[in-house]
Amino acid sequence: MSFSWLEDALTQRAQVGLLRQRVCQQYEKDNVICINGDHYLNFSSNDYLGMRQHEGVLQSWVEGLAQFGGGSGASPLVTGHTQAHLALEATLADGLNREAALLFSSGFAANQAVCTALFGQGSPSASAAQSSAIFADKLMHASFLEGAMSLKKNVSLRRFRHNNVEHLASLLSARGSLHTDALIASEGVFSMDGDQAPVKEIAALAEQHRAWFMLDDAHGMGVYGDNGFGTVEELQLSQSQAPIVMGTFGKAIGTGGAFIAGSQTLIDYLVNFSKHYVYSTAMPPAQAVATLYSLTHIGSDTSRREKLAVNIEYFRARFAQEFGEGCFAHNAATAGALSLVGSRSAIQPVIVGCPERAVALSDALKERGMWVSAIRQPTVPKNEDRLRITLTATHTEQDIDMLVDALALANGAIS
Repeated sequence: MSFSWLEDALTQRAQVGLLRQRVCQQYEKDNVICINGDHYLNFSSNDYLGMRQHEGVLQSWVEGLAQFGGGSGASPLVTGHTQAHLALEATLADGLNREAALLFSSGFAANQAVCTALFGQGSPSASAAQSSAIFADKLMHASFLEGAMSLKKNVSLRRFRHNNVEHLASLLSARGSLHTDALIASEGVFSMDGDQAPVKEIAALAEQHRAWFMLDDAHGMGVYGDNGFGTVEELQLSQSQAPIVMGTFGKAIGTGGAFIAGSQTLIDYLVNFSKHYVYSTAMPPAQAVATLYSLTHIGSDTSRREKLAVNIEYFRARFAQEFGEGCFAHNAATAGALSLVGSRSAIQPVIVGCPERAVALSDALKERGMWVSAIRQPTVPKNEDRLRITLTATHTEQDIDMLVDALALANGAIS
């Protein structure tokens, strides 16, 4: 019988503590999330600035619905590209100091579009007479890595050690003149570790080796930069330093969708050759209206970004106070203790060390009214299973105190 192995695959995953299951949220208000009728303080949201329920964002979405309707009604190259999309793209291009920008339905689609359009069938890279290379950080998001691994054999994927500029340099030097096109990919803020890439050093290496640098700034958009345009704005990276910038709106911006920004030529090429763009229904125009409002508000009001920074420092101080300075040691979790990764972003991972213990801690926190997701292999490397704590600007010091106290009690209960 076809696909008779599906049940076995699920059983095997459950036996090693890696089975994924969804939960259904009834509602969320003021960081309190209701799941299956129970209420928890939510520390697993990527809504870093609390913009998802900002009155201005909600009102803008309503106004967009009144003007454009519930959806776009077509792909962008038919009738789905509206004034709302155009305005958002222009604002992104201006804020990032790029010639143009292009909207996508998700960050996953945007990352895949870069790989398949630049290196897939129809590009010179697909020709057996030419060879191209992608150099990606070991911890690059799965959406990009999957796209890169699906390419033809003459497009090589080289993964450099996480944030290791020396290793990247050695791979680039070994490349020599074997490849006609080369793309280096990294992230502004890494989604699981919360640390930041040595972006300027990578950009310099890319220029030195005549490669393009792509920055996935999904978790930096909205948080960094004077106007909230992320890592590119904060570090003032020019278009030549980072020819491809990808960002999403479903995190700090509080809506949904994604974009790619770069030269007009790049964007025109994607409009013509990216199947993820050409054959997808455009994002709802009302969503674009709400997204534009959120970007504009974040740029004009720094209070939420400032509060997020305060909350990050407060959490790290309280964690060290509760668990000792040794909690910052990378191998602390191996002795049954908890190890806090050296992140200065809203993502604060607590390394636990094995999937079963990560799930047990997450469940023990739920019993104490805290919602903190357990992240296990293969999403993270083996033996680096963790609690992925995310902080927001709308958390209070009391919320954070309750989290740290609950974590200490949960850890004691399962040790």
